[in-house]
Amino acid sequence: MVRKPASPVTPAASQPPEVASGTPSATGPGALLHRRLPEPPAGFRQGPLREEAWRSPLRSERTAALLGMSVGIAFAVCFVTGLISHLIQQPPGWFLWPSRPVNLYRVTQGLHVITGFAAIPLLLAKLWTVYPKLFEWPPVRTVAHAVGRLSLLVLVGAAIFQLVTGVLNVARWYTVMPFFFTTTHYWTAWIAIGAIVVHVGSKLAVIRLGLSRPVDDDATVDATVDATVDAADDAAGPAAESADTGTDTDTGTDTTTETGRPVREPAGALSRRGFLTAVAVTSGVVALTTAGQTIPALSAITVFGQRDPNLGPQGLPVNKSAVSAGVLETAVDPTYRLRLDGPRPQLLSLAALRGMPQYTVTLPITCVEGWSATAEWAGIRVADLLDLMELPEDGEVTVVSLQEGGLYSSSVLSTQHNRDPLTLLALRLNGENLHIDHGYPARLIAPNRPGVMQTKWVSRIEAI
Repeated sequence: MVRKPASPVTPAASQPPEVASGTPSATGPGALLHRRLPEPPAGFRQGPLREEAWRSPLRSERTAALLGMSVGIAFAVCFVTGLISHLIQQPPGWFLWPSRPVNLYRVTQGLHVITGFAAIPLLLAKLWTVYPKLFEWPPVRTVAHAVGRLSLLVLVGAAIFQLVTGVLNVARWYTVMPFFFTTTHYWTAWIAIGAIVVHVGSKLAVIRLGLSRPVDDDATVDATVDATVDAADDAAGPAAESADTGTDTDTGTDTTTETGRPVREPAGALSRRGFLTAVAVTSGVVALTTAGQTIPALSAITVFGQRDPNLGPQGLPVNKSAVSAGVLETAVDPTYRLRLDGPRPQLLSLAALRGMPQYTVTLPITCVEGWSATAEWAGIRVADLLDLMELPEDGEVTVVSLQEGGLYSSSVLSTQHNRDPLTLLALRLNGENLHIDHGYPARLIAPNRPGVMQTKWVSRIEAI
């Protein structure tokens, strides 16, 4: 059965005058950008440029809009949680990160990594849905249309870059990244989120129309969307070619081509609703099989999580060993002294530290790679050490490691953390003296901080 293409059903009052009338204004600052360019000879429309080359009932404006919305939400979550992690590690003067609740960073960074992994099937499905538009005809309608198509390269490139480098970072495969991951990932996140905002803004009318029909009833909305886009881009006449139409039924799908020849989809083929359900289930499974490195109850089904939170010395993973930090000898030197640089300087031996009042706390340690694990730590309250060096209540300190050089060989301990009774200079882990890879002879452990800021092999605490 040959179906007649549906007519656009968009109220003229809801569109700009030039779109509603079908003829864009010939004057104005945007006239040149929207002037219709000559169409290439029809003979060039071969191979993937043929209209019949990309027929599939699974592709529609509504499907693309729903997937795009999902990708946008996932990237927004990743952006916000990633920005939080960046601000904690490199805090500007206005930013304050609390020490309570103790699991807050565990939640935000775990959510960052889980959502990033879950976004991969969403992005792949979105790209599969819209990539036939790379071969649309004519390839370029107007100058504005050409600029818009080129701008999508920024959006797609940044999105793919973020997800690929994020996975490589979680896998700690840095040899294939000839750049510093943290800085590059941070700034590319701004590019990606900015490109998403611009893209959504430029396609808002199309997205609204795409979402205005049920998933399996896209015949009218597809025609309306395509006509609206053509009218907006066309600078020399009415809206361009009529859009494709199709109707999904229980027995198959009829889709007409520009030649009037129907394309019949086989009975029992996957519907658009089924396609979206399959993508959602895949994304959910990826999330669940990643979350086990953050949520202990899911650890048994962790497949994509790169670290087992219970595997390592004293039942805790290690990212940086004493050997790689170059402290294998200095950490066990019997002449070790903890240096307190403040109004009243102090030098404390390991024996003196063990003779001070000891406290035990249960705190998680959370890595920026997404894994976290709860452990029992014992040692001296940092607040007691600050009192010993007579540091004022509002004073901040820098905790410095025996490790020489490196971005994480020291960390700033703000007033929100250094006076918290849960913040310790830990000497013991899970009932034993610290393993050397966990920071022997002493390490910092504070609530609600990234693991890279829980300085190991502490050599001194100095007032800022």
